[in-house]
Amino acid sequence: MSAPLNPTIAEVTRRIVERSRERRGAYLARIDAASGPRAHRAQLSCGNLAHGFAACSPTDKALLRGGVAPNLGIVTAYNDMLSAHQPFEQFPFLIRNAAREAGATAQVAGGVPAMCDGVTQGQAGMELSLFSRDVIAMSTAVALSHDMFDAALYLGVCDKIVPGLLIGALSFGHLPAVFVPAGPMTSGLPNNEKSRVRQLYAEGKATREELLEAEAQSYHAPGTCTFYGTANSNQMLMELMGLHLPGASFVNPNTSLRNALTTAATKRAAQITALGDDFRPIGRIIDERSIVNGVIGLHATGGSTNHLLHLIAIAAAAGIDLRLEDFDDLSSVVPLLARVYPNGSADVNHFHAAGGLAFLIGTLLDHGLLHGDVETIAGPGLARYRVEARLDDERQLAYVPATATSGDTEVLRPADAPFRADGGLRVLRGALGTASIKVSAVPEDRWVVEASCRVFNEQREVREAFERGELDRDVVVVVRFQGPKANGMPELHQLTPALSVLQKRGHRVALVTDGRMSGASGQVPAAIHLTPEAACGGPIARLRDGDVVRVDARAGTLSVQVPEAEWATRAPATLDLSASHVGLGRDLFEVFRRAVGPADAGASVFAHGSSGEMA
Repeated sequence: MSAPLNPTIAEVTRRIVERSRERRGAYLARIDAASGPRAHRAQLSCGNLAHGFAACSPTDKALLRGGVAPNLGIVTAYNDMLSAHQPFEQFPFLIRNAAREAGATAQVAGGVPAMCDGVTQGQAGMELSLFSRDVIAMSTAVALSHDMFDAALYLGVCDKIVPGLLIGALSFGHLPAVFVPAGPMTSGLPNNEKSRVRQLYAEGKATREELLEAEAQSYHAPGTCTFYGTANSNQMLMELMGLHLPGASFVNPNTSLRNALTTAATKRAAQITALGDDFRPIGRIIDERSIVNGVIGLHATGGSTNHLLHLIAIAAAAGIDLRLEDFDDLSSVVPLLARVYPNGSADVNHFHAAGGLAFLIGTLLDHGLLHGDVETIAGPGLARYRVEARLDDERQLAYVPATATSGDTEVLRPADAPFRADGGLRVLRGALGTASIKVSAVPEDRWVVEASCRVFNEQREVREAFERGELDRDVVVVVRFQGPKANGMPELHQLTPALSVLQKRGHRVALVTDGRMSGASGQVPAAIHLTPEAACGGPIARLRDGDVVRVDARAGTLSVQVPEAEWATRAPATLDLSASHVGLGRDLFEVFRRAVGPADAGASVFAHGSSGEMA
C-alpha cells in the first residue's frame, strides 16, 4: 500500500485543479463529443474510405471495410541521421504484424520532423529547435486528420519531439495513445572522461582531433544519447505519466526485449480503443494528477530544465494551467533520488541497471510522493509500473517485481536516503524578472553568486572573451537576446566548458540568460529562461558591463545593484536581429517569432500570457 499523499503535493494539485476548472471542463467536453462506440472511419464516405485503404493488403482491407476491428495510426519521427530515431526504421513492420496478431490493422499515418540538438548546438539551425516542438504538434494533427484511426502509436524519443507528439496527441484527446520508445545506446566513453577532454579543449590543451575522438566514442551507436538531458527526461516522463508500457523507457534498441515491448505496446493499443471494453483515451489519462507526477519525476531525477517549458505547454494542451510556482513548491518536498550525468558520472544505462524507473516509482509511492490513483495505458493505478520487463524462457515479454533495494546507491537512492532533500529546481524573481535555476549538481557554496557582470548578445562572444582571458575573475556572464521572440530560444550548451573552467579556477561564476541551457549546465549556477526577454524590452536589456548582479538560489532572487533612479531611467538596449531571421530556413519561422508566448507560459505559439491562457 502506498503512503498517504504528501500534503504539499495534495495542495499544489488542488490549486491546479481549481484554476484549470473551466478550461479543463471545456477540453473534456470537446473530446467526449468526439468519442463514440463505432470506428471513426465508419462516418467516411465510400470514396474517402477507399482512398484510406487502397494500398493495404487484402486481409487488412477486409478488416478496414468491416469497421469493427481497430485501426492503429503510427506517427513516426524516424530518420536515419538521428541515432535515437534510426531504430524506428523497422518499427512499422513489427507493429503491423503485431496488430494483425491482435485482429487489428496498423498504418503509418504520417511522419513528423525530428532535428537533433546535438548536431545543431551552437549553429544557426538551433534557432529552429524549440519551434520544431510546435511544428511537430501540428504535423501530428495532419497525420491524424484523416480520421481513419481508433488509437495511435507515437514513435519518438528526443528533445522537442516527444513534447510535440504529446501536444498533438492531446489535440486528438478522444483517441488512445501509446508512446513507443527506441531506447538508449549502449554506454560509450565514460562521462567524466568526455567532460575532461571538453574542458581541455576549451583551455587549448587538447586538439580538435582529440575532442572529436572523445565525442565519437561517447555518441557511437543507435539509440538515445546516454546522458540525462531532455531526451532521456522525456522517457522518464512518459513512463511516470502512464503513456509507456511499464519498463519500456531504457531498454537498448535492436534487442529481443525491445522488440517484445514494441509488440506488446501495439497489442495494448488495440485493446484500449472504443471498440473494446477498456477504453483509455489520452485526454483522460493526462489529467492534473499525471501532470503533477511528471513534475515530481523531473525533480526526483534531476531532469532537464527544458521541461519547465514543455510540461507547461503539454498541460495547456489538456486544458490544465500549470505554472512555475507549482514546480517551485513541489521541488521543496520532492527529494533528489538519482545522479546521472551531468548531475553525476553515471549514464542512463547505469541508472536502469541500478533499479531504474521501477525502483524510483516504487519508493516515491511508498513515501506518498506520487499520485498512485492515476489512469495509465496499462490500467488503473501507477503501482502497475513497479515492475521490470524481462523475457521469459520462451522469449516472451514478462514482468517481475521491481527490486526492493538500489543496485548502486551512488546512482539511485530510496526516498528516505536521498542525495538531497529537495529536487534542486528553483524559481528566481527580482528586478531582472523571473528565471529558473537547477542546482541539483551545483555545489552549495555556489548557490549564491554576486559579482560584476559582463554582458554579451551571443554565445560566440563569450567564448572569444574567455579565450582572451577577459573573464578570468569572479563574474556573472549575461547572454541576452536569446529568448523565443528574439531568435527561437536556442540552447547555449557551448557555454558550459568555458564557465566550468572558470569555476574550477576558483572564481565565483554564474550565468544569466533569456535563453536555454537544457540539462547540461552541470555545476555552474545558471539563471535561465529569464522573462521578460530582452527582445521585449525586459530588464535584462538594461544591464550594462560592470553592474553588480546577485544570483541567489537560496532566497530565490535575481537582483541588480544599481541605484533605483538610474535603473528606472535606463533605456533598454536593442539589437538588430535580422541576421538570425534568415538562412537555414529561419525566414520561414517569422510567424512563429511573432506569435510565440513567453518562456514562463511554455514558449508556445499556441498559448500566451504567464498563466498560459490560450490565444
